[in-house]
This record gives sequence, structure tokens and C-alpha cells, in this order.
Amino acid sequence: MTQTHNNPNLLEETDLGTFIAQATTADQWQVLSYSAPILPIHAALLRTGKVLFFCGSGNDPSQLNTPYDSVVWDVSKGTFTRQKPPLDSNNQPIDLFCAGHSFRPDGMLLVAGGTLRYDPFYGSPSALMFDPIGEKWVKIPPMNNGRWYPTLLTLGSGRIFAISGPDKDGKLNKQPEIYSAFFPNGWNAFPLTRSYPPYLHLFLLDSGKIFYSGAQMGSNFGVAPTILTLPDTFTEPIAGKAVTGLQDPDFGNQATSVLLPPAQDQKVMIIGGGSAGRATNRVNIVDLKATNPTYVAAQPLNYARMHHSAVLLPDRTVFVCNGSKMNEDTTQSMLPAEIYDPATNTWTVVAKQNVPRVYHSVALLLPDGSVVTAGGNPRRTVNELRLEIYSPAYMSRSRPIIQSAPVELDYERQFTIQTPQAANIKWVSLIRPMATTHSCDTEQRLLDVPINFRNATSLNVTLTSNRNIAVRGWYMLFITDNNGTPSVATWMRIL
Repeated sequence: MTQTHNNPNLLEETDLGTFIAQATTADQWQVLSYSAPILPIHAALLRTGKVLFFCGSGNDPSQLNTPYDSVVWDVSKGTFTRQKPPLDSNNQPIDLFCAGHSFRPDGMLLVAGGTLRYDPFYGSPSALMFDPIGEKWVKIPPMNNGRWYPTLLTLGSGRIFAISGPDKDGKLNKQPEIYSAFFPNGWNAFPLTRSYPPYLHLFLLDSGKIFYSGAQMGSNFGVAPTILTLPDTFTEPIAGKAVTGLQDPDFGNQATSVLLPPAQDQKVMIIGGGSAGRATNRVNIVDLKATNPTYVAAQPLNYARMHHSAVLLPDRTVFVCNGSKMNEDTTQSMLPAEIYDPATNTWTVVAKQNVPRVYHSVALLLPDGSVVTAGGNPRRTVNELRLEIYSPAYMSRSRPIIQSAPVELDYERQFTIQTPQAANIKWVSLIRPMATTHSCDTEQRLLDVPINFRNATSLNVTLTSNRNIAVRGWYMLFITDNNGTPSVATWMRIL
């Protein structure tokens, strides 16, 4: 590892490309020769292809009210650049530990909530945006009350919905709210609603309704999986309709869940989770297009796990890694990763990761189709800083190439992708970049972009007209051939 001393904010490291070039025909893991400078409790893939890590006080009460760093990781160069979030109105550091986050249509990451105090935890009302181009934090108006462990979700309108989490007095915040730059105070709140669990996993549906999958951090507070309907005004309450059939409903603590690819199918899968310290291998799927949606059993995981991560791969499978069969116990870590194929309803055990990761770990899809895993904090002040890359087997194969495609696109528009492999392309997909923490990611979704016709060197495709399916913002464009081999992504913005 090398480190520059000319700029204290820049750490120069070895290039990840060496590992990629040495890939074999099998999938494999590689621990990088350098580590993250901070604990990556929160991680987001920026539209520049770089990765933002932040942790605030990082589950360490002694670090409360001290200056905090975030870092931007340039994956291609192996460098980290530090940024400090701004101070609050009292000139105190804003602690983003256990905040919520979601991408705005312009690619800025909105981060809201965080920690005011420990044991018991009080939630911060602070809200910031991270600018991926300037690589700096921008302060925006605070929420109406504090939130710790909140969930944020970008809506089809581009506005951002926030719900749940203990408030600035440590009481559960029962007043959901929405952020818009066009609101005079930034945030407008709905009337009080029932208690929803912290970090509840939410998915925006094609109807504009919101689905809570039954996964969350800690207890579900007796709340079943629910379809939420947001009212047209802020004077009406949010309505909810329960979804039945979930097996082991009390095992949603630090489960993970995904909107299965493609998003147009409207199927959500909940994977694993724990209760009373032990994990389940339960996997259930619900078809939200059904008249009366009900969870049904799917093929279970080969290994029970909680604290794990699920990542949508561009070959339209679901990759699961990290986690443990006992709460926050690295000795019980599940090192073998697994991949789910929705077409066959099967899980395949793949290569073992080298680094055990439990609580406060993350996993992110990178634009080249690999997955980075980071973090881990089994107990306070014990921080896992090593970074590890998973390369699926498809990365060793001859891959299709996107020679050109539009950078910006509007709804229901045809566009052309230039590729020399056009005759052999099976799918065109748009994948929304991840912004994840605590096994929860409301951002990631894979959209099918239907192929209308093709010639030897190009594909003509059409973007959906549904703004709730294709939420405005930046996406990775992948093409995947008939062998299930995806290209490296290019970036595209839906206007």
C-alpha cells in the first residue's frame, strides 16, 4: 500500500484492475491490498462510478460531537478523498450515524436523520445532500422532527418520503413527511399514523403505492407487511392494507429484501432475518400484481443468516453475501455466498468470502458488474475496514460492449444502443445505483428495457412510460447476451 503525504485528504492505493485482469473462469473473491479509512456503515454508488462511505460517530459514544469524515472511494484508482459534513445551526457536527438516504433525480444523495445521543438513542432532524460532482455536502432545511433509523424512499414525482425512527426526544416519530425543494420549508408532514418499525424496507410500486416487505431493524412492532397509499394532500392520513402469508413474520429483524428483476413484474422477495438472536433461512415472494397479494414460500437459503446483503446482478439474478446465523457473532458468520435465479427458483452456493461481516456491513454493485463488500461492527469500537470484491463468473467471459447510448432520456422514448454484439443480446436493463445500510436498500431496482428491433450493430429499445417503475434519476445501462453475460455499464439519466 502506498500513501501520499502531499495531501492529507488523499490516500493512494493499488489499482483494482490487476485483480480483474487475473480473473479465472470461476467466480472469486479478492481482499484488496488497502482498507477503508472509516467504517463503511453507509454506502452509496455515485453517478460518477465512485462510492461514498460515511458512518458519523460510528457506533462509538466517545466520538459523539466530534468532527466526522466521509470518504469518496475512486474504485478505478484505489484512492480515498475525505469530506467533512457541515455543522448544524448550533455549530455542532452533524452525526450521520444511522441516518436514512435516497437519491434525488439530479443524482444528489439526500441524507436525513442520524444520532443526537446514545443509550437511549435520540434522532437528529438534520438533512444534507451529497453532491457527486463537487464531492461535497450541502445543508438543506431540517425535517420537522428527529429520526434515527429512518427509511427514505424516492417517489415517482422525484420527491423523497421519510418515515419512522426515534425522534429528538427518543420517542418513535409517527409523522411521515416528504421533502421537495419546492416546499417553502423543504419538508411537509402528514398527520400522525401508526407506529412503523425502524429502517423498514420499502419499495415503490408501479401504482405509486409503497410496499413494506416485513423486513426492518429490530422489532416489527406487530406490523404486518403492508401496502401504503399516500394521500393527495397533507391533511389526510396514510392508508394501509396488510399483506398476508409471510412465514416467520417475527424474523424480519435484519432480513434483507429486494424487488425482483425486472421491476415490471412487481414481485418482492424477503430473505432470511433473525429473532431472539438466531437467524432463519426463510425466503418468501409476493406478487404485488395479484388481486389479493399473498406471500408464498420460495426455495430457502442454503444457510440461515441475518445482517446480510442482497444485490441485483445485471444477469438478473440475486446475489446474497455477508451475515451470520447468530446476532452480531462473527464466529457464526456465513462465508459462502449464494445466488438466486428467479427463472428456476433455485439458490446456488458460490465462492466463500474471506472476511466475515455482520452488523453494520454493506454490499454494492459496481458498474463493471462486480460487487464490493465492506464494513462490519460486531461490537463497539471493533471495526472491520478491509474491502473485498466479488467477481461473478461472467466477468471472465467475453463480454458484450456498449459502444454508444444516450446519456439522457425521457419517458416512453425509443433510443438506440450501438453494440457489435447486437445479434446476440437477450436483455437491456437499467439498474438504479444502490444506497444501503443495515441490510436495507430502497433504491436498487432493475428495469427491463424492451428491444423493438435490431440490426447487426445496434438495438432499438423503448423506455417505459411509468414514472413509478422508472423513478427519475441516474441508472447503469447494461446489455446482457444469450449466455447471461452482461456488459460493463454506461450511465444514463432519466429526466
